[in-house]
Parts: sequence; structure tokens; C-alpha cells
Amino acid sequence: MSSARVSSPPSIDIFCSVIDNFGDAGVCWRLARQLANEHGCVPRLWLDRPEVLAALRPGAGGDCIDGVYIGDWHQAALAEPADVVIEAFACNPPPDYVKYIDEKPRPPVWINLEYLSAERWVEGSHLLPSKHPQLGLSKYFYFPGFSAATGGLLKEAQLDTQRQQFQADPQAQQTFWRGCGVSAPAADTLRISLFAYENAALPALLDAWAQGAQPIHCAVPVGRLLPTIGVWCGDAQLQAGSVIERGKLRLVILPFLSQQDYDRLLWACDLNFVRGEDSFVRAQWARQPFVWHIYQQDDDAHRIKLDAFLARFDEGLAAPAQRALGDFWHAWEAQQGAAQCWPAFATQLPALRHHTANWAERIAVYGDLCSRLLIFCAGLLE
Repeated sequence: MSSARVSSPPSIDIFCSVIDNFGDAGVCWRLARQLANEHGCVPRLWLDRPEVLAALRPGAGGDCIDGVYIGDWHQAALAEPADVVIEAFACNPPPDYVKYIDEKPRPPVWINLEYLSAERWVEGSHLLPSKHPQLGLSKYFYFPGFSAATGGLLKEAQLDTQRQQFQADPQAQQTFWRGCGVSAPAADTLRISLFAYENAALPALLDAWAQGAQPIHCAVPVGRLLPTIGVWCGDAQLQAGSVIERGKLRLVILPFLSQQDYDRLLWACDLNFVRGEDSFVRAQWARQPFVWHIYQQDDDAHRIKLDAFLARFDEGLAAPAQRALGDFWHAWEAQQGAAQCWPAFATQLPALRHHTANWAERIAVYGDLCSRLLIFCAGLLE
């Protein structure tokens, strides 16, 4: 399914409450930017912590950037509600804003953009309406996903072209690494990007990489792993530009990256460790093997989600690669045993590279989330 453009772009309000890290804001920013750049919309992104966006998009301190109006959540009650109201991850817009929605002669299309999951129940819940308990307005559940029965995944129309051009241009890759403040990896190294939550399995895995036969260039953006790496290497002052060399491992610390530069990092590496939702999706579009550190939930509910994704992703993958992938992912999630699982996993990287490229082709067929969301809303606005 190709990207579609609605004939008369609606006005759109997106509400985002930043719960933890940058993932929620990152997803909403990608959606808002694509609505503006590819579909002619002028979306308003209402954030309860606008300062978070400045890290993801340098220069985002103004009212409007990249075609998106950036607003403070608490000022939304003073604004005229848009044609389409998107609340990200059940964040519930301000009560006064919701009251204005109810007072409009023609209520907006109200969307609850849900978290991504590969679980089968999502397919039965996608696009279901839910009545507001007091106002009687309908809110529609919109589930991203990996099948035609869900809402697809965020993907810009030119993303594949940009990736192919970057990967075919050694000079562009050299420029990228220099822009990160480090030298480019040597030609014979395994290039790994490491972006994860705190993980007790990391020190032993770093030891395994240092003591292995394969030279490894590991790039770590500034973030939550630095304290663990600092203890491992005996340097509590790690910062962007720091380089640690031990055995076969060369570990470099990168600055906090913009979304565009993070995509380039994924494209420049042979294996990507990712976390949460946003980087998880981007790693799939990068078409390289990846390791997902899923966000931890109470009662180990996240493990059900991890296994649901593996069940879909494993389809068509040879048994040895399935075992190596599952063993390593589970060990990484459990924060123990990843070093022991690494040799088998590393052996399967060529097979996983081919499989991940095929997987990206399969899920792209269902269409991108932004276009499909607009088509759904246009049908309700007619």
C-alpha cells in the first residue's frame, strides 16, 4: 500500500504527556512532522514537557518548526479544537479542551493512538469506538501494528531512498562519524550501536566482545548506559567523544542524537541494540539485525509482548537462527546470560540480516501509519 494524501488536509491537534525518557515525544514528533511534510497539514503538538523536544530536534524552542506548531499542554484549553484530536497513549487532553470539543456543532474525530504491540488481540480492538462516560463523544482506538488488521507503522515516504543513498556513500558515512566526534570504524570491524535501558548483563557482554576474535566498534549514544559502562571501564567521567579500547573492542560515546542522526547511526551499523518503541521501529526500517530491550512492565507483562513479536518475526527464519535470536533476546531482557548466548547469535547475523530486510518488505506492504490514519479520519469527517 503506497502513501496516500487526503484532498483537503484537516486541522490536527496531537496531545503528548511525556511519561518516561523520550519515546512518547519521539513518536508524536515523527507523526506531526510527517503530517506536515507529506500531507499538507499544519498540526499542533501539545506537550506537557516541551523542553524534551529540544533534545530530539535541536532548535525546537520556537512556536513553529518543520511545519509543526509546538504548544504548551496547559495552553491548549485556550485553543479552538481541531478537526482531528489525537491523544497519544491515553494521555487524556485537558478537561477544558474536552469541554470545548463537546460544544462544537460538529465534534472532531477523536483518536487514542495506542502503544505498539504484536499481540493478536490488538487486531480485534483496532478502530473500535469508545463512548466518553460523561459527554457521549466517541473516541477511536488506533493501534499501530504488524498486519493489515492494525494501523501500520510510522514510516516517511523517502526513508528507504535516504537509507540507500547513505549506505552507498562512504563519504557521507565518514562525515556522519566525524559529526559525532569520533573516527569512523575500521573496515574489518563489526559495527554495533548500543541503545538500551540499564542492564546488568552489559558488563559481561562487553567482556565477551573484548575477548572475542572479531574486532568490534560499539557506538553508545549518551544516555542511561553510561554509569554501567563507566564502572566497567573504571572511568566515571565518560562523555560524548570518550573512547574506550579493550582487547578487540573499541567503544565510543556519541552525543545525544537527533532523530535524523539516530537513523543514520542505525544505517551505519551491522547490529543495533534498541529500546522502547520508537527506536525499535526505526531499527526494523534500517534492515539490519537488531536486539530489542523492551520497556519493563509490572507482572512481567512485557515478556508477553516480546514473545508476541518474536512469533511474528520468526516466520520464515531457519531454526538455528530462531533459537539464537530468541535465546539472546530473552537473555538480554532477563539481564543475565547474554554473554553466553553471544557466540551463537553472532554466527547467525548474516542470516538475520537477510531475514530483517525481507521482514521490512513484508510489513511495508500494509502502508504507513500516518497515511492510514488520515484515510480513516477523512472517512469520518465526510
